[in-house]
Amino acid sequence: MMSLDLRARLACLYAGSVWGLFWIPLRGLDATGMHSLWVTVVYFGVPFILLVPVMAFRFREILAGGGSLQLTAALSALAITLYSISINFTDVIRVMLLFYLTPIWSALLARAVLGEVITPLRMIAMVLAVTGMLTIFGLGATFPLPGNIGDWMALIAGMIWAVAAVRLNRDSHLPSVDMTVIFIQWALIYSIVAVVMVAPGSGPDRAMLTGVLPWLVPVIMIMIIPGTFASLWGPKHLSPVLVGLLFMSEIVVGAISASIFSGDPFGWREVIGITLIASASLIEPLWSFIAGGKASS
Repeated sequence: MMSLDLRARLACLYAGSVWGLFWIPLRGLDATGMHSLWVTVVYFGVPFILLVPVMAFRFREILAGGGSLQLTAALSALAITLYSISINFTDVIRVMLLFYLTPIWSALLARAVLGEVITPLRMIAMVLAVTGMLTIFGLGATFPLPGNIGDWMALIAGMIWAVAAVRLNRDSHLPSVDMTVIFIQWALIYSIVAVVMVAPGSGPDRAMLTGVLPWLVPVIMIMIIPGTFASLWGPKHLSPVLVGLLFMSEIVVGAISASIFSGDPFGWREVIGITLIASASLIEPLWSFIAGGKASS
């Protein structure tokens, strides 16, 4: 039977992989002519409706979670919502580069809040991950400084996710089912607020919605809801720094899926970058395996 640590690592890798495919249904919604901000409302509104029965069934447990449940879910949802919306205001490459500075913020927060030591092995993993990310996107040439609202949203989203990862670790007693439901609730609230502020009169018509629901509902049920659950369960059992590194599987899956479905280039640069990111997530378990083997011999 797999250990809890291994299951949590696999959950984070799976969650990152799901978010690496995040752009496909978003692009499908956008292709209908729906306003970009309303895309986010629909994207979170459908799973919210699907989870209403769960919310009703778990109503007492959700109330018992109190402010900690609401705050942790609200922070997690704010990070993902800002990340989703930022894609509409800047280049996707810049969004991913700025958001995935998360391991750095996580390391600093974990040291300050949880007292975690930033080991040399973890430093090596962080360097490998960031180098791999920069390699995929063009080493040294495309690393952005925030220059517009989309850039700033992506950078802030990464910082907020780092805080959320620390809170998920500290609130590990809270059920992930309840966290998932409240996460979706808050993501929908943030999306509605953004629409009301920017594009209140541009909602999709009934024909547009009925056209996307037949394929969107299965995607939500098969990919988005399980991916969200994994995003909120895995970090409860792992160091926030390691969570940030494992979630970089999004970049790997995103690069491969973009190459397959959008014809984006996929060559040696992408292969090297993916190898470096994968190495970053494997370096600690491999070292533990080697050290364990030496200790038993």
